[in-house]
Amino acid sequence: MKIAVLMDDIANINPKKDSSLAMMLEASRRGWEIYTFDTTDLFVVKDVVSVHAAQTKVKDNLDNWFEKQPTLVIELSEFDVILMRKDPPFNMDYIYATYLLEQAEKLGVLVVNKPQSLRDANEKLFALNFAHCIPSTLISTQINQIKPFIKTEKTVVVKPLDGMGGTDIFKLSDGDNNIDEVLDYLTHQGTRQIMVQEFLADIVKGDKRILLINGKPIDYALARMPAEGSFKGNLAAGATGIGQPLSDRDRYLCEQIGPTLKDKGLMFVGLDVIGDYITEINVTSPTCIRELDAQFNLNIAGDLFDAIEQQISNA
Repeated sequence: MKIAVLMDDIANINPKKDSSLAMMLEASRRGWEIYTFDTTDLFVVKDVVSVHAAQTKVKDNLDNWFEKQPTLVIELSEFDVILMRKDPPFNMDYIYATYLLEQAEKLGVLVVNKPQSLRDANEKLFALNFAHCIPSTLISTQINQIKPFIKTEKTVVVKPLDGMGGTDIFKLSDGDNNIDEVLDYLTHQGTRQIMVQEFLADIVKGDKRILLINGKPIDYALARMPAEGSFKGNLAAGATGIGQPLSDRDRYLCEQIGPTLKDKGLMFVGLDVIGDYITEINVTSPTCIRELDAQFNLNIAGDLFDAIEQQISNA
């Protein structure tokens, strides 16, 4: 098998926590040939999509985790699998990359996750398809619409639709003196849609990351506990990850969205759950494999690659 991973520079990852590295280590254990590249390495000549990609060897070594060979020009159709693991921002460069990956898909390459579905499933807005599973939510550009919502809900969380890692997420309560300033900033003076959701007090019990493979959840979630004085359950914002078995409610939420994920070719997804509600559905480059593997002696990437091999054999 020949696999390519579209990702940010492997030299800059945190090998202890990086889920893309976990996937490449699994590919290596299976004897697969691994190549890495970034969005800027893609190009098209006439109707052939190719890439400047480097064969990459990986090791589970925190000081020396990769070795890259000189870059080669390879047609995307030569790969059996391409993992789309580029971190947000989800910008036009990202979208252009999905169009080019779609050309490889048409030639029989399995792209994980499916390019069209990556475009369709905004990580904040996709959850609106499961309205009975999400907290009270408003999407708007209009400050004069958002402020009454804050008054009704008392306390809310506001965030952009294209952020990650806890960036530009604010907690606002009715009566705060910075409401206009924050909303003006996030909406770009009323020109950009933002998400406003009721604040869930259950965040003190953690923002749970549940990983799903082909619509089926891993049995354990990583509850990301906010740092002292913070309401953000993001590891990148200082939260601590504590593993725990899925609750009955967690499994119910997974049952609600799992079939849709599978139908849309979203093979590897991270569901964010606070208390009883889904807050985000992460499809671009979900993380937390390594933390859950370490705490529960799992091999989540192994489960993913079993599903990938099954899909290839069924094709």
